[in-house]
Amino acid sequence: MRLSSLVGQWNVYSTGIVTLLVLLVTYSITSRVEPEIHPMLLARQGHGSPVRQEGESPIYRSNAAPHSMPLNSGLSVKEPGASKWSQGRDGDLRDVWRKAISGSSEGDGVKGKGRILTVLGREKVIEHKLEDVTRQINLVGQYISSQGGKKVAIYLPNSVEYIATLFACSFYNITAILLPYDRSDASIISMLQQSGADTVITCPGTFPFDSVVKSYPALRQLIWVVDEGSKHLDWNEVPKGMGGKVNVSTWQDILNDQPQTAGTELPSADTQVAAPDVVMFWVSKNDSVEEMVRFTQGNLVSAISAQLVAIPTKERFSPADLFLPAAPLSSSYTLVLTLVAIYNNASVAFNSVAGASPDLTLATQGVSPTIIVTTPETLSKTHAETKGMITSALSSLSHWIQTRSLVQNGVMPVASFLASYNDSLYPRLGTEPGKLRLVYVAHPADGNNSPLLSELTLSDLRIFTRARIIYALSAAPCAGAVAQTQFHDYRVSGNGKGSHFGPPVSSTEILLRDTGSYKITDENYTGAVVVRGPAIVGGEATLGLVATIRDDNTISVI
Repeated sequence: MRLSSLVGQWNVYSTGIVTLLVLLVTYSITSRVEPEIHPMLLARQGHGSPVRQEGESPIYRSNAAPHSMPLNSGLSVKEPGASKWSQGRDGDLRDVWRKAISGSSEGDGVKGKGRILTVLGREKVIEHKLEDVTRQINLVGQYISSQGGKKVAIYLPNSVEYIATLFACSFYNITAILLPYDRSDASIISMLQQSGADTVITCPGTFPFDSVVKSYPALRQLIWVVDEGSKHLDWNEVPKGMGGKVNVSTWQDILNDQPQTAGTELPSADTQVAAPDVVMFWVSKNDSVEEMVRFTQGNLVSAISAQLVAIPTKERFSPADLFLPAAPLSSSYTLVLTLVAIYNNASVAFNSVAGASPDLTLATQGVSPTIIVTTPETLSKTHAETKGMITSALSSLSHWIQTRSLVQNGVMPVASFLASYNDSLYPRLGTEPGKLRLVYVAHPADGNNSPLLSELTLSDLRIFTRARIIYALSAAPCAGAVAQTQFHDYRVSGNGKGSHFGPPVSSTEILLRDTGSYKITDENYTGAVVVRGPAIVGGEATLGLVATIRDDNTISVI
């Protein structure tokens, strides 16, 4: 009777309601996706020491570097024939290039060797054979050593000559000094005086030769890196009045004056001595004072090793990747990531525009990178320009759907009609948009007039670039990153205006100390940031900024 009564009351409204319920249940089942990472791994991204000192927070580490184990200190380089279970040595930059020319094995994932490219505008891309770069490393290193050079200042835009000089210094026991590019005459002279450089490698038209020689008499060698259109000129002539004190030569002459067979073999690893330090400069907030920082080889390889394990195994750099440093190589974060790409046999493209351009589209022209490192200023400009074009109701709906996929579902947006509606508004990155998969960006600890990228801004940028973004905190005494966000962390907390830098990397540990009005208590860890580890100059440094440890054990700057 009840069933017949129910059927008797059935009408068109009942049909509509049941149909709607079936559609809702079907949609929820078919559209449900698993997050790319378990939420619990994001809820506790680091761990603190079981005890803390008075006036200090616990010491926080990455989950990849538990307190019972030492921090990552190097590359674990094993000698030929050594057991796979033996502990390797930390290594240095020379081992990075040896790994590059030996290539990756099948056990590393993708077998092969990376390429070195120079991008000249939209149409011209020059590929440099690794054997040719090895020859440049040897011949330039031998030439500088034969002329008595001990400290070489590199004042170049991002280029193959830049990276070749850095490796040449490591192989031939020369201190490399990496000068920030496009600086004032007074700034260049000041950096040369601080570092005590006796040799400069630079480009014509960018280096104030006359002013430097007059103000810095310690300069003994100058090597011009001349472009194709200027090779016919005589760059070896020393201007009158210099007294012949400066030996002037060109990069091309150093290479061409030797037989093609010269310099093809790297110095033997059996007889090598400890590689020298690398000097870098940290530009202050007011953009007028440069702080000199001397990184040991141990600092650099520790930072490289931390980046090697900072992302999931299947997402790590490989020969299938093309890496583009769209930020100056004079930044330790950019340099370390470039060395990671070389070590992992990824291809690397150098574009002189990329070092200083705030335009990400211009910086990536001519190639299709899969991984880039850029600056907060560049990403902030990209975000403002793209977000300003999302004005219509349909484009706003498309953006909301993609944001919901990231924030609520924990997955990168998948292709669909609504999700793809805004594609024409997004920046065209590379010659094949859509290939970019990973973007690195670092915020300097002292601010340095760099914009702080909020969680909502980073979420938007993941949609605009169609790539995951890793946001790091960098500092003058730290090689690479102090801390950085995880690969799959797409969360937006509250209104999205806050920001965090993830947990420490596996080569650093962080603690907070009382400072001014900020006092450490059992309920609140907010204070001055102190960072320790093998990637830190001197082993420990206070960064000069105030931060807090969030509930998920990530670092957020106050």
